[in-house]
Amino acid sequence: MIPVAEPCLGKEELKNVIEAVKSGWISSKGKFIEEFEEKFARYCGRKYGVATSNGTVALHLALKALGIGKGDEVIVPTLTFVATANAVTYCNAKPVFVDSHPEYWCINPDKIEEKITPRTKAIIPVHLYGHPCDMDLIMKIAEDHNLYVIEDAAEAHGAEYKGEKVGSFGDISCFSFYGNKIITTGEGGMCLTNNEELAEKMRILRDHGMNPTRRYWHDIIGFNYRMTNMQAAVGIAQLKKLDEFVEKKRTIAKLYKEALSELEKKRLIKLHKEMSWAKCVYWMYCILINNKAKISRDDLIKQLEEKGIETRPFFYPMHVLPPYKNSEELPVAEEIAKKGVNLPSAVGLTKRDVQIISEAITGILMENYGGD
Repeated sequence: MIPVAEPCLGKEELKNVIEAVKSGWISSKGKFIEEFEEKFARYCGRKYGVATSNGTVALHLALKALGIGKGDEVIVPTLTFVATANAVTYCNAKPVFVDSHPEYWCINPDKIEEKITPRTKAIIPVHLYGHPCDMDLIMKIAEDHNLYVIEDAAEAHGAEYKGEKVGSFGDISCFSFYGNKIITTGEGGMCLTNNEELAEKMRILRDHGMNPTRRYWHDIIGFNYRMTNMQAAVGIAQLKKLDEFVEKKRTIAKLYKEALSELEKKRLIKLHKEMSWAKCVYWMYCILINNKAKISRDDLIKQLEEKGIETRPFFYPMHVLPPYKNSEELPVAEEIAKKGVNLPSAVGLTKRDVQIISEAITGILMENYGGD
């Protein structure tokens, strides 16, 4: 089976973990945590990093630090992983869903302002599948309406918008280091900010709300959202490889584009597009199955699995999920979600692997193709 994703771990990760174990500092204290926070923040062009136990709690921590609470509304794209809306809901706030851009699939900035109300407090743009959002437009809207911006960059480590790293925009940015992400700590996440006061507030909130100068004195209700020293030890080793991983991802994307271009010319599929102002890191290389194809997206996934190739469908738009379902129609996201396939995208994928996958897709789609 060619997996859709898998981590790339080596000797340096193992060396750091062994050092952490031998030191005895295996929980939420130890030298690797602060080092990882500082180096990852610097990589993304931020001053402060606050490591967390996973990417979902990073979003929750950011929202709580910004004072998002009951009665507030937060604008999110409907097409993304459900954690983005869940984190808003944890705050007793309401996620307000916005449709996707038809070309690069992230939140459509032209659709944001119509969703702003007097209760709107923040926007969470998600850099979906490794492609940046149009941050200039989003930041302008936020400035015009006095809104916070929380970047959800869980899938986009190393991606760039107009030459600047994603995660360097907005009030707080949030990352995930889950096992299938571009770099991983197994589980884990991080919040980044340039605001020292916000960084300190998030550190207190992630540690049970404990006063940093008065041990076991809790001024506020907090959470146990801390990263372990062993996770950070892996993260430091992974961070050294991040630029290499990004280039491998982009090479894999180029190979897919070359191998599948004829299917796009025949209008059987739509390839993963990169806008001129973006550097996409292709966390998952994706294709859309067009209506002209004689097979459904789900049947293609099933047939590829039978050939030993793991793929997965796009996320469901959140406005159709039971917890968030409403009568609203967001047609672009609905259409993209119905057609989208994530192809194997691990950094360890070889040129031969891409060839096997592409030939399998081509064979399945062309089997009943009747031409124009």
